[in-house]
Formats: sequence, structure tokens, C-alpha cells
Amino acid sequence: MMNTIWAVVRDGKILPEEPVDLRDGQRVLITVISEEDQTFWLDAARSSLDAIWDNEEDDIYAELLAA
Repeated sequence: MMNTIWAVVRDGKILPEEPVDLRDGQRVLITVISEEDQTFWLDAARSSLDAIWDNEEDDIYAELLAA
């Protein structure tokens, strides 16, 4: 299972911001991204997704769904 979640660090412990179904002793891989890097990657992803989803060619699908 691969799942990305938000978490915070309090008193040196990583605390998920939402419930996570993990068994006791299960190993997990944690990637820490600084807030500056996070902003960069979110902006990079947004521009790429906008280029894919915001185009005139896809307007035909909206027209077909409206019909």
C-alpha cells in the first residue's frame, strides 16, 4: 500500500493529521520536504496539470456531457 499523508512533528514525534491504518511495528518510509520545497513542487505540479486539463481540445467532452 502506498499512501501520502500530512503529518506534524510534536515533541520529536511524527503525528499523522488523519487516521492511518498501520499495524504495530510496521515499517514506513517518510520523506521530509521543507516548506520552501513543498511550495515549489506544488506550484510545479499545478502548472503541469493546468497544461493538461485546461485546453480547448477537452471542451468537446464538456459539450458532450451537457447534451
